[in-house]
Amino acid sequence: MNPNHFEFWPPLLSKTLTVPKTTLYDNLVISAKKYPDKIAIQYYGQAYSYKRLLKEVEQLAGYLESELNVKKEEKILLFMQNSPQFLISFFAILRLRAVVVPINPMSTTKDLTFYVQDCDIRQALVGQELYEKVIPLKEETSLKNLIVASYSDYMDTEKARENLPPELTAPSNALTEDTSWKDALNTTRQAAAYTGEDEDVAMIPYTSGTTGLPKGCVHTNKTVQANTVGTSHWMNVTADAVILTTLPLFHVTGLIHSALAPLYSGSTMVMMTRWDRDYAAKTIEKHGCSNWINISTMLIDFLSNPNLVNYDLSSLKAIGGGGAPLPEAVGEQLYNRTGLRYIEGYGLFETISQTHFNPPNRPKLQCLGIPSFDVDARIIDLVTGNELGANQEGELVVNGPQVFRGYYKRDQDNRESHIKIGEKKFFRTGDIVKVDEEGYFFIVDRLKRMINAAGFKVWPTEVESVLYKHHAVQQACVVSAPDAKRGETVKAFVILKDEFIGKVTENDIIEWSKEQMAAYKYPRILEFIESFPTTTSGKILWRELQKNS
Repeated sequence: MNPNHFEFWPPLLSKTLTVPKTTLYDNLVISAKKYPDKIAIQYYGQAYSYKRLLKEVEQLAGYLESELNVKKEEKILLFMQNSPQFLISFFAILRLRAVVVPINPMSTTKDLTFYVQDCDIRQALVGQELYEKVIPLKEETSLKNLIVASYSDYMDTEKARENLPPELTAPSNALTEDTSWKDALNTTRQAAAYTGEDEDVAMIPYTSGTTGLPKGCVHTNKTVQANTVGTSHWMNVTADAVILTTLPLFHVTGLIHSALAPLYSGSTMVMMTRWDRDYAAKTIEKHGCSNWINISTMLIDFLSNPNLVNYDLSSLKAIGGGGAPLPEAVGEQLYNRTGLRYIEGYGLFETISQTHFNPPNRPKLQCLGIPSFDVDARIIDLVTGNELGANQEGELVVNGPQVFRGYYKRDQDNRESHIKIGEKKFFRTGDIVKVDEEGYFFIVDRLKRMINAAGFKVWPTEVESVLYKHHAVQQACVVSAPDAKRGETVKAFVILKDEFIGKVTENDIIEWSKEQMAAYKYPRILEFIESFPTTTSGKILWRELQKNS
C-alpha cells in the first residue's frame, strides 16, 4: 500500500481506529442513557427523543419475540421507506440478535420473492404503501407474518402542510389478517435480556443485481461498527450535529452516514421519506442542518432549484457523498453558493459504505479520496494480477475491518471475488481506478461498463465529466451503442437546463465535445431526454438507457 496519503490525513485524527466490541444496539442504549431527552429524529413536524426511540424499540422487540417467536439469527425482511419506523424496526430486530434484510422499496413482488426465498424469511416489517406487493408472498413463499406501518402516525400533519406525496399522509388502514404497527407496539411483554456480541450477523443488504442475481452481503456488528464509528470521527459527527437524512436507509451509504453514525454520536436526524429539493432547503434553514451526505444527482437537482436563493444554508458545515463522481462544474457551483467543498467517498454494499474518503480539510473533486481507517487498498493489473503504481489503471482491491464476511450462500462468488496478496485476503471491487502521486484514488469506471470503440477503451465517466462542463448540460449519462464499423460507439443522453431547452441542439453539443476530448471518445450520438431512470438512492440506471440504444 502506498503510504503517501498519510501526509494529507485529517489533522488531529489518529491514523488507526480500534473498533469497539459493543454492538449497534448497544450504541442506541448508550446514546439514550447519555442524552435521554435529546431529539433523535425530527420527522415532518414531530420530534422523537432518544428515550422514546429506545422505548419503542423495546416494545417492538417484545412483540417480535413473544408473539412471533423471532429467534437469534432469524432473517427479517425490512421493506420500508425512510421513517422513524424503519429505525425502530432495525434496532428491534438487532435487539433479538436476529438479522435485518433491508430491501429497496422500489422492488416488485417478483423481486421480493427472490429475497424471501434466498433467506427463508418468515416475518416482515412493511410500509403501508408497499403492503400490496407483499401480500402474494404469504401464499407463495415461507413468509407468514407482516407488521404494517403507516408513516402518517409519526408525523404532525398540521405542521407538515406541504405538498407531500399520499403515501406519507395516508391514515392507517384497517387490517383483517396482519398486524398494524400500533397493535405491535401495544404489547406489554418484555424481550429476554440482551446478550448480543460484535461477531453476531447484524444485516444482509443485497447488491443491486446489475451483473446478475442480487447477492446478499453478510455483515456483522463488527463490520458495520467499523464504518459507523469511522464516519463519526472522520466527518466530526458530534452530539450537537444536525444531520439531513435524505438518502434511503435501506442503502448502506444512507444507513451509515445518515442514521447509524448520528445515533452513535447522539446527533439529531432530520428525516425525509421522499426527496424534495424545496423541502430539503427549507429543512436546512429551519432546523440548522450541519451535515448532509447525498448523491451527486440529488445535489445537482438541489442546486438547480431557482428558489434556492431564498433559503439560508449557512448552518451547513459538511456536504459530501458517493455513488457517482460529482462533476467539477457542480462542485464549483456548490462552493460558490455555500463556501463548502464537496467531500466525496467510495464504498460498496460489500464494505458497508466507505473504504475511501476525501480528507474534509483537503478534498479533491471527482476523487474517491484516500483509504479510510486501517484500509489496505491496492490496484492490480487486470490480466496478471500484479500490483500497479501511480497513474496506472487497474482493478481496485481492498482489505479492511468493514469488508463483509462473504456473500450469503454463494460459495463460488466468494471464491471469485477475493484474491490473496501475500498473507492478506483482498476483496475485488470490479472498479477500475488509478491513484495519483499523493495517494488519492480516482475512479475510471466499472469494469463492466467500458466501451470498446474500434479497439479503444472509452470510460463513460470520463466523457460525462467533460459534458458537464457545457453551459447547457444539467445531467449526462454515457452508454455504448452498436456501430457497424467501430463495433461499439459512444452515445450520450443529456438533460438540458430549463433555460436552454429549444435553444441548443444535439449537434451543437457533439460539435463542442469534439474540441474537448480525443477523437475516439466524443459522443457520436447524443439524445436529449427529460429525466433519467434512477434507483431510490439516486444512481442513474445506465443499463436501462443502454437498452434503448
